[in-house]
Amino acid sequence: MSRPEFRHSRFGMEVYSLDTDRVVYALNEQQLFVPGSTTKLLSEGTAMKLLGPDFRFHTKVYRAGPVDPRGTLKGDLVLVATGDPNLSGRLQPDGTLAFEDVDHDYAPRRGAKAVPGNPLAAIDDLATQVAKHGIHRIDGRVLVDISLFPEGERDGGTGVTISPICVNDNVIDVIAAPGSTPDTTPSLEFSPVTRYAQFVNKAKTVAKDGKFNLDFHEEAQPDGTQVVTVTGTVPVGMEKNLTVYKLSTPSVFAEIVFAEALASKGIAVTFPTVRKPVEFDSLRPSYTEKNEVAVHTSAPLSAEVKVTLKVSQNLHASMTVPYLIGIYGAAPKCEAKADPVAAGFKAEHDMLQAAGLDLTAAVQSDGAGAEAFFTPDFMVQYLTFLAHQSFAPSFHAALPVLGEDGTLVDIQKDSPAAGHVFAKTGTFRIFDQLNRDQLVTGKGIAGYITRPKGEQLVFAAYANFAAITDDEEGVQKIANVLGEMAAAVFETADQQ
Repeated sequence: MSRPEFRHSRFGMEVYSLDTDRVVYALNEQQLFVPGSTTKLLSEGTAMKLLGPDFRFHTKVYRAGPVDPRGTLKGDLVLVATGDPNLSGRLQPDGTLAFEDVDHDYAPRRGAKAVPGNPLAAIDDLATQVAKHGIHRIDGRVLVDISLFPEGERDGGTGVTISPICVNDNVIDVIAAPGSTPDTTPSLEFSPVTRYAQFVNKAKTVAKDGKFNLDFHEEAQPDGTQVVTVTGTVPVGMEKNLTVYKLSTPSVFAEIVFAEALASKGIAVTFPTVRKPVEFDSLRPSYTEKNEVAVHTSAPLSAEVKVTLKVSQNLHASMTVPYLIGIYGAAPKCEAKADPVAAGFKAEHDMLQAAGLDLTAAVQSDGAGAEAFFTPDFMVQYLTFLAHQSFAPSFHAALPVLGEDGTLVDIQKDSPAAGHVFAKTGTFRIFDQLNRDQLVTGKGIAGYITRPKGEQLVFAAYANFAAITDDEEGVQKIANVLGEMAAAVFETADQQ
C-alpha cells in the first residue's frame, strides 16, 4: 500500500478468524469503498438464502389453440420466459453448467471464450419436444412472453441487455480473423447464425501494431430483424479473436431462433413481415398443464451461482438482483408483480437486517456492482453470516480460486497461497481524458482463506482511486496487487 503509485489511493481491509471468532487485522474497516463486482457476493448469496441452492427455473412452451388430426396448431405457440439465465450451451449432461475463465461477455478481452457446443441447445431441445407432441404446422405466431419483468435496461458491467429471456447470454459471438494485408476485409464468423441479424462487413485489416476493435451499428427492420453494419479494425497477423454483438431486443431474437429451431424439426412456421405488439393477457388462460408442449428445467441455482461468481457474469447478477429475487423470493407476490425492483431490494434488505448486519455500512442499487458501496467490515460480517448457512459449502465452491480458475486464474499462480484463497474480485474504472489513462475507482477482493492447518479466515480488501495505464496490463497490475494482499494474509496468518 506504500508503493509510490498508490500515494493518492485509499485502502480498506479486514481479516476475521472463523475459528477464534475475532478480527485479526483491520484498516479503515468502517469506511465505505467502491466494491466493484464483489457486490455479486451479496446478490448471489441472497439468492441462495431466499430461493435455496436447489431452486430451478422451468421454461415452458404452451399451445394457445387446438391441434387438428393433421398436426396443425390452430393458434399461437408461446414460450414463457421465467428468467433462466442459462438458455444456452452451458448446461452439461451431468447437470452442471460449463464456464470459461474469461467469459465471452467480456470479449474482446484477451482469453475470452464462449463455452464449447451449441449456443442454442436449450432452444433446440424445446423445439424437439414440440415436434414430439405431434405438431407439424403452426397457423398462428411463435411468441416469447417476457412479461415477467421489463426488458431493455443494460447491465452496468458489460452493457448486455437485461431481459426475462436469456439465450446465449443475449449476445451473438463474433470471431474475427485479419486479411493477409492492410486495407483488406477481415473474415467474420457468427454464432449462432440466425436471420435475426444480417451482418454487413465493413471492417478493415490494419497494420500489425493496430488495435482489434469492432463496432456494431443496428438498423431495425419492420419484421423485427436487424441489419448490422460491422466497422472497426483487425490487425494483420492477429490470431482469430472473439468479440460479441450485444442484442438490443433479446425477446425478438429468442422468438426468431425458436421459430428457426421449430422449422429445423420439420414444423411449418410463418415468419412475420411486420412485427406488431402482442397482448399476452388474452393468451395467459392457455398457460395450463393440458396445453404444455415443452419444458426446459434448469440446473440448480447453486450451479448458476457458480457461473456468476467464477466468471463475474454481469448479466446474470443483474437479473438476479433485483428482478429474480423480487419475483421468486419476495412476499407478498402482488408487490413483486407491481414493482419487482422495489420488491427485490426489500427482500434483500429484510434478509440482511434479520441477519443482524449494519445496513448503514452498505449501499446497493444493482446486482452486479455498478452502483454500490460497502465497508470492509460489512462485507466480512456478511461472509461470516453465509459461512454458517446450510448452503455454505456450495457457496464456497462457487468462488474463484487464487491461481487456479475464474477471475483469479492468472493471479498469484506461484504463490504459496494459490489454491487456498477462495474469493470474488471486483473492478470499477473510468477513463481519464486528461492523462489518457484510466483510474480504478474501485478494486476489491473478498472471500475466504484456508490456512494449511485448516483455520478459516474471512477477509475483504479494497483499493480505491489507483491510476493505471489504459491497457490490459494496467488492469492486470492492480489485480495482482489485491492478489498479493490476499497472499500476504495467508502467509502472515500461517506465522501466527
